[in-house]
Amino acid sequence: LIANVFFPFPSCSRPQKVCLCPFFPVHPLKVSTCLYIIQHPAEESRVLRTVPLLAACLPGDKCKVLIGRRFGEDRYPELAAVCRNSSTLILYPGAEAANLEELALIFPSPSTIIIIDGTWSQAKDIFYKNSLFRLPKQVQLKTSISSQYVIRTQPTNTCLSTLECAAIALAIMEKNDGIQETILRPLQALCSFQLQHGAQIHHSKEHLLKNGLYDKPMPKNKRKLRRMELLVNNVKI
Repeated sequence: LIANVFFPFPSCSRPQKVCLCPFFPVHPLKVSTCLYIIQHPAEESRVLRTVPLLAACLPGDKCKVLIGRRFGEDRYPELAAVCRNSSTLILYPGAEAANLEELALIFPSPSTIIIIDGTWSQAKDIFYKNSLFRLPKQVQLKTSISSQYVIRTQPTNTCLSTLECAAIALAIMEKNDGIQETILRPLQALCSFQLQHGAQIHHSKEHLLKNGLYDKPMPKNKRKLRRMELLVNNVKI
């Protein structure tokens, strides 16, 4: 089932002082690439989630959101067909992932990109426990930029929000850097408004650990503890 996503445009339902409407494109961006956002249920309830901002920038048929943890072929035949299509990519980093920037030079257009929306542990669970998502070509972004989504803690300095990943991926596939700038604009405004009204900048967990600023109890789980050690020692995980 495709979710009824809350579209803030043309009315973002926010108070006038923090209205985001002026930061959305006047008309949805014209793109040939279609996005499928696979959203973990916990993400749907977050007040400051980024997917509604992304959806407001694109035509409805170019940004489809599916909410859930498990996606079987019987229940999601449309998604299964998309995953089996040779022009579909899934954006999920890993040793087997190709760099999207390089693949885009030879990949057919129009194409479809699947992006998993959730925390890293939620995304990992969805990716590995749904065989459909291992059918498309796996890709990752070759970028070292820091996230502008500074009102939410990221695991590492280079982890990006779903909106940022989508903006970069669309700019690459459409060969148009202006797309990235346009999609990032409402996110930048959202963060600016939140900071003006009392929110604090959230440094990544990697930054906090390296600078001795991490004030939460260290995990007892050995695997999680090892991941933190890798972050401190600047090892890619």
